[in-house]
Amino acid sequence: MMSTSNTSTSNQAADARQEPRTSGIYVYGIVPADVEAGEDAVGVCDEAVSIVTHGDIAALVSEISVDRRLGKPEDLQAHANLLNGTARVAPVLPLRFGAVLTDTDAVKDELLTAHADEFAAALAELEGLAQYIVKGRYVEKAILREVIEENEQASRLRDTIRDQPEEVTRDARMALGEIVSNAIVAKREEDTRAVVDALTALTDFLNVREPTHEEEAAQVAVLVEVARQDELENIVGELAQQWDGRVEMRLLGPLAAYDFVVTQKPEG
Repeated sequence: MMSTSNTSTSNQAADARQEPRTSGIYVYGIVPADVEAGEDAVGVCDEAVSIVTHGDIAALVSEISVDRRLGKPEDLQAHANLLNGTARVAPVLPLRFGAVLTDTDAVKDELLTAHADEFAAALAELEGLAQYIVKGRYVEKAILREVIEENEQASRLRDTIRDQPEEVTRDARMALGEIVSNAIVAKREEDTRAVVDALTALTDFLNVREPTHEEEAAQVAVLVEVARQDELENIVGELAQQWDGRVEMRLLGPLAAYDFVVTQKPEG
């Protein structure tokens, strides 16, 4: 009977192995092991978020169907929302979007155990810190007026175009557009340096981001102590006052430290 029972169990195990996997474990980021997932914490596909721990570190995870294709805007937003919310209360190492492993054992063995020392050291360095984004965008009419006032050729072209049909002044409009575009690139470089200079009084961890809009004046990511957020707000406020009517300033954060410690996506 023991032999028959063992054979039956082995057959059942073999059958289980042959069954196709229907779900995986989506991994958002790495946190200290004492972090708890809130009851209202949801991730991709509105799935509840849980914690997989290993020693002093843990992974923020949720279950996901293997048939679910990732990449929708709401997926990206859910990924960011969970990590940014966590960054407000604890250090977090964000994983790149789309990290899916087979099961929680794989999360523990292939991710947490394999990189335990690396993750623990990075979390220790992030303690008390969060990322913020300082963004500036030119006021369109103000920056156009500034360029034309500073550039004699642009001023002449503007006068040529004024009150003339578009088909008659097409070449002049193209020339003026090129002058304005080049001037904004130069001004963006200068104004970004001014933002960086202002922020270096607060932190040495800065990353100048590529512009995402043609009228962007600056976009700088900084890693700052959360306790010094008021000082950061004051710096951004002073820049806004200095550039009032010319550049609209925004401060985003606290956020997960995407620009400074994003880990590679594990293979699952």
